[in-house]
Amino acid sequence: MPTRPQSPQPSGTPRWVAMVYRPSSDAWAVCAESPHRSPVRYALAEMAHTVRARGGDLEVALWGPEAGAWARFDAFAATAATAPVPAAEASSSGPERSSRLTERMDGRRRQVLVAGLGKAGLHDLGPDDFGAVEALAERLDETTVRRVAHWLTLAAAAR
Repeated sequence: MPTRPQSPQPSGTPRWVAMVYRPSSDAWAVCAESPHRSPVRYALAEMAHTVRARGGDLEVALWGPEAGAWARFDAFAATAATAPVPAAEASSSGPERSSRLTERMDGRRRQVLVAGLGKAGLHDLGPDDFGAVEALAERLDETTVRRVAHWLTLAAAAR
């Protein structure tokens, strides 16, 4: 079984840098960088969600400043084996869901919840996590879902 190389330390002044491993080229590439951690973690959450939705594999490394030097943080790997069930299969519960508007609003509620979890630092979600998101999206109205996402954002900022 071939092994992938370790993520190289980014060059330059320490800042927040996310690097993604690309198996096709057997190399690491910068996928997001910022002087602040939050935008980079948000970008990682969105990327992980997109790659998983497509059934792909994602391996990232997060580098950042610590005591004026580079340090590696919160590395996570997402594999296709833990990809979420597609929303269309998971949410089919009868004729009341047939309306396109209803389906769009359910999708929006799921997106808001997943984005809130990403802002709270929960990037590597598994099937159970997506099941919980699905259950919340089905039972809560959009205003309540946005409030829950707001709470998650505030909790992340307080850390």
